[in-house]
Amino acid sequence: MRDPAWRRRFAGTALVLALLGGCAEVSNSPHPRGAEKTNTLFTAFTERSPKYLDPTSSYSNDETPYTYQVYEPLYGYHYLRRPYELAPRAAAAVAQPRYYDKDGRGLPQNAPGETIAQSVYDIRIRPGIRYAPHPAFARGPDGRYAYHALRREEVAERHRIADFPLTGTRELTAADYVYSIRRLATPRIKSPSFSLMSEHIVGLKEYGERVAAVDKALRSNLAPTDRDLPMLDFREHAFAGAEALDEHTLRIRIKGKYPQFKYWLAMTFFAPIPWEAEKFYSQPGMAEKNLTLNYWPVGTGPFMLTEFLENRRHVLQRNPNFRGEPYPCDGEAKDAAENLLADCGKLTPFVDRVVFNIEKEAIPLKTKFFQGYYDAPQIERLDQGTDYIVEMADSKDKDAEYRSKGVRLPTTIEANSWYIGFNMLDPVVGWGKTPEERERHRKLRQALSIAIDWEEYVQIFEKGQGMTAQGPLPPGLFGYRDDGPAAFNPVVYRRAGDQLQRRPIEHARRLLAEAGYPDGRDATTGQPLVLNFDYQRALTPAVRPQMAWYQKQFAKIGVQLEIRATDYNRFQDKMNKGSHQIYFWGWLADYPDAENFLFMLYGPNAKALTGGNGENNSNYQNPEFDRRFEQMKFEDDGPAKAKLIDEMIRILQADAVWSW
Repeated sequence: MRDPAWRRRFAGTALVLALLGGCAEVSNSPHPRGAEKTNTLFTAFTERSPKYLDPTSSYSNDETPYTYQVYEPLYGYHYLRRPYELAPRAAAAVAQPRYYDKDGRGLPQNAPGETIAQSVYDIRIRPGIRYAPHPAFARGPDGRYAYHALRREEVAERHRIADFPLTGTRELTAADYVYSIRRLATPRIKSPSFSLMSEHIVGLKEYGERVAAVDKALRSNLAPTDRDLPMLDFREHAFAGAEALDEHTLRIRIKGKYPQFKYWLAMTFFAPIPWEAEKFYSQPGMAEKNLTLNYWPVGTGPFMLTEFLENRRHVLQRNPNFRGEPYPCDGEAKDAAENLLADCGKLTPFVDRVVFNIEKEAIPLKTKFFQGYYDAPQIERLDQGTDYIVEMADSKDKDAEYRSKGVRLPTTIEANSWYIGFNMLDPVVGWGKTPEERERHRKLRQALSIAIDWEEYVQIFEKGQGMTAQGPLPPGLFGYRDDGPAAFNPVVYRRAGDQLQRRPIEHARRLLAEAGYPDGRDATTGQPLVLNFDYQRALTPAVRPQMAWYQKQFAKIGVQLEIRATDYNRFQDKMNKGSHQIYFWGWLADYPDAENFLFMLYGPNAKALTGGNGENNSNYQNPEFDRRFEQMKFEDDGPAKAKLIDEMIRILQADAVWSW
């Protein structure tokens, strides 16, 4: 997943709605008459429908506009304060852990990390929170669940949640969070946080092994392709790492000290899951009809998903059971001057519906936005405004037009990172089988990293609205260096006085020759070196110039680049299987800590080796890096942590596993 800055996205669209509300009265509006007068936010999505809305599986930025509106993790982030500050959502407060030594004796908050055997979080859940109406909770006149014993033929007549006329609700309890934490161990669906969380939550790793055995027994008489599986009921299988002390108190036990754990509690992996939803969706015929949490999530958040027309249209409707959250009254110093505090104390959400329509082409999307069809042109990306900045810089007429329409394009540095990565399992660009082959492959990756001129990319495609990176960490995180020896990548750059200069292309060609490919040809066979570039979007007219640019970069040293473009969902499938070679991807911070970027290169998180559950897309495994990572993740911000981060980044730069 990406940054729970979902709230900033929805706030931004609300502001655009206020700015452009007058546009909606145009005579050629494609909406039905009167639609613009409803309290609805109209926006678009440009790729496919989100692949995972199940909170256990969801971990991609295009899913967050839905998941963070439907589900409520324990924590969120204060809407306006910077730097980012945790705030309670379903929890009554942000809990502080209690520390214990190996003999169970309490320790002070400032105890050295090596003396802490266990951290215990006791988290109070706000009373009175209720789930959105859903048929999983519906009961008949006899008090029994109305839809928990459906026959296949009854399900065959239904295609969406609205086809079940009865709905119900109940109060959120601590047991729902326990259920979701246990469910991280499920072998039935993708669970990208399990590999990391099993290292931290007491007993979760062993619990996963037990659950896998239970699941195997449940499937013993079923065909491998059978989608109708008996319910894997996590109420029946407990472990010590998560328990409900009472209706509204959740206890989580963490191995040793893990300061970053509090940030994970603001993510949908830790959103509550009612057992009733699992029971409802596990019935025969449901999966065949896509009646699952991936399509029809169940939560306590401000909205509920009421329409899902795949690759066409999605609708979020206000949850009538949502209690409302007051808009903040403070933030950064400039917020009052920018009128961002005018709604102080008013209950959110401010809109009743959010309607998403598919728009695959950029020009029609932009046209409809200015006609008033959309209140916000696109909600699944944070960099949408870059296109407008580029157009305004290229054309005085566009600049005047956009300004006259009240378009504002404030810029900021987001905590994200985009990169070209190499699959370390690949026989050409990966690790290699021998020390000699390993060194040749490393030089190949280094040569390609020098050839890819990211400064040029930023100027051409982003009009300067970006920063070239020297490592995986973005500005604003502890461990990021903006000066000194650790502030640049010595493999790709060199110092020339006070300036950084990209190493000359001759240096890249020399490395390529040492890798066994003089002038881009295999020294043994004479065949040209052809590499495959997997891209996460189809080759639309808007994308083709970028793909041509990548090919040009590789061609500078005689390497041919084949483009293998596809849609995002198929791209993810290829990454899960490890069948890619070179790829382009990015990461938007889940939480403001260096661990959240460095864990993407931690060996045990290798995606292809964890069945798609890890976020190490390059399948990078370096024992020296892993050892330092394991030390770093237990450290609070300070000199020891900074030293470990510097050392890890130097290892990554030398191995050239990513090109930044």
